[in-house]
Amino acid sequence: MLAVSEACERNKGPILAVLGAELAASRSVLEIGSGTGQHAVHFALHLPHLSWQPTELGGELGPLDERIRLEGPPNLQPAIALDVRRHPWPVGRVDAVFSANTLHIMAWDAVEHFFRGVGAVLAAPGVLCVYGPFRYRGGYTSASNAQFDRYLRQRDPLSGIRDFEALERLASGAGLALAADHAMPAHNQTLVWRRGAEE
Repeated sequence: MLAVSEACERNKGPILAVLGAELAASRSVLEIGSGTGQHAVHFALHLPHLSWQPTELGGELGPLDERIRLEGPPNLQPAIALDVRRHPWPVGRVDAVFSANTLHIMAWDAVEHFFRGVGAVLAAPGVLCVYGPFRYRGGYTSASNAQFDRYLRQRDPLSGIRDFEALERLASGAGLALAADHAMPAHNQTLVWRRGAEE
């Protein structure tokens, strides 16, 4: 039986609505942390102009491989192992990078490596879309997010909901400029950074 994330089932529709617009000009997408593959299958199916490359940590590829084998459309590529801390990443240039609900479960140094890796593989023009909960000016967007952050930090002190301003500094250092901050259901956001065309 395929692994199922209820959160993925709830949020895939709203995320697709954002990605459909933000990735309209893209042709290749690298997804960091594809998990069960529900997002990868859904987005690749509904965005057939994209070549969708799912990834996961090497030890977590099994459920992802199985879903792609059973449900993947032709534009969904076989999953590859990718650890954001290991450079260079095992991919070529891509038009876009997408990641959902990953930065708050990574240690901060992995978040830094995430942006470093994105900066290395993203083409110009290119777009980075990151979905999840974030803090703004040190504050939570909801009481439930504050509670979730406490849970994360109790489980793993290196994890936690990230500050938008800190992510913005990392993105800027990778040559990316904030293009949009989409409010999403359940007190989440989709942050969009872009790299302009090279002169």
